[in-house]
Amino acid sequence: MELSNLRPADGSKHSKYRKGRGHASGNGKTAGYGHKGQKARSGAPRPGFEGGQMPLFRRLPKRGFTCYNSKDIVAIDITRLEKFEDGATVDVQALKDAGIIKESRDGVKIIGCSDLAKKLNVKVNAYSAAAKAKIEAAGGTAEVAE
Repeated sequence: MELSNLRPADGSKHSKYRKGRGHASGNGKTAGYGHKGQKARSGAPRPGFEGGQMPLFRRLPKRGFTCYNSKDIVAIDITRLEKFEDGATVDVQALKDAGIIKESRDGVKIIGCSDLAKKLNVKVNAYSAAAKAKIEAAGGTAEVAE
């Protein structure tokens, strides 16, 4: 330990200071609110208030719509499954471990845009009709995971 490495213990220094507790505190008298004016008094307007002018958040156009029933499903092409060994079981966790997907909030769907050469046991949330046919044609199984 050296003088240049000394640090106060965690939690020992307070970031908040006591406002308006005398001149010696460095923040006495007006307590950072200045002299007079609307912002110096109690009952100052809420954040975003522009003195009666139409506020910015109401002037800007609102566009779009987000459906709260929509699902965030990750779609994966069947060729990405070639990364696994022949006869392996592929589920959502295996896809995460292999780095194919980062996360799946509502599920994973396999889509079949190309061919599959390996026999795999796939257990994910959904399949396209073409993907299911190609997995079964390669000798694997396509089960729907709950």
